[in-house]
Amino acid sequence: MARKRGTERELIPVESGLAELRPDPDRPRSFTLLLDGAPQSHVDLDDPTHLEFEYIRRMAAAIDLVAPPRQPLRVLHLGGGALTLPRYIATTRPGSTQRVVEIDGALVELVRRALPWPADPRLRVRIGDARAAVASARDGSYDLIVSDVFAGARTPAALTSVEFVREAARALTPDGFLLVNLADGPPLRHARAQVATVRAALPRICLVTDAAVLRNRRFGNLVLVAGRVEPPVAALTRRAAGDWFPGRVLYDTELERFIGGARITTDASAQPSLPPPQGTFGIAL
Repeated sequence: MARKRGTERELIPVESGLAELRPDPDRPRSFTLLLDGAPQSHVDLDDPTHLEFEYIRRMAAAIDLVAPPRQPLRVLHLGGGALTLPRYIATTRPGSTQRVVEIDGALVELVRRALPWPADPRLRVRIGDARAAVASARDGSYDLIVSDVFAGARTPAALTSVEFVREAARALTPDGFLLVNLADGPPLRHARAQVATVRAALPRICLVTDAAVLRNRRFGNLVLVAGRVEPPVAALTRRAAGDWFPGRVLYDTELERFIGGARITTDASAQPSLPPPQGTFGIAL
């Protein structure tokens, strides 16, 4: 694989940009995967339950709470990165059947070589398009769909429309959930529209983020938990409040106020999410 070396960092070309695997100075055999300077994943090869990124911990909290502990789930992951959540589920819910769809084949091979995941016939990683994977899924074939897809630090337009969410809803079991990682900043127009859009197909929904993002003080991540049955709001609220970086859960009337007058996004109106502001990650390539 062709590589571009800097004075202190090794940048590896993949299909979606320049990848870097940066060792964690505080944890042996732990690495952060960056794409074009943006932190994309963190993996602890010795302890897959250690989750460094706050938004991943919020998604993991939802995964922990949507079914009884250690109950295997059927999971579709849209976007692979370094497979942080698939490794977590394989550890915390052994016996789960997981399919990971990642469009960047060179990135998958880099992770397979440098950050190998444990051999598990129930964990399959495939190169492909996320929306096509959802469209080809059988009705009711997944308990959980995790959407964490970014291209150039932006969510592709095809994954922001109500038509996409309806396809995801079709592929879920009646009591299944869709988890979506959103990235947005002031004035949160993209996030508000996405909540309205997802709610149009999966009406039981809550949003987990932190106060600084909600108050339009910074760019950050917001995690949507949506289904046809009530999400575990009370337990999620406790988990978010007790995190290293405390978060809030918006639900019901608070979520209605957050949405405001945001319109549902369709395939005809869909646009990629906005890129993060210059210098958000403090890294210059």
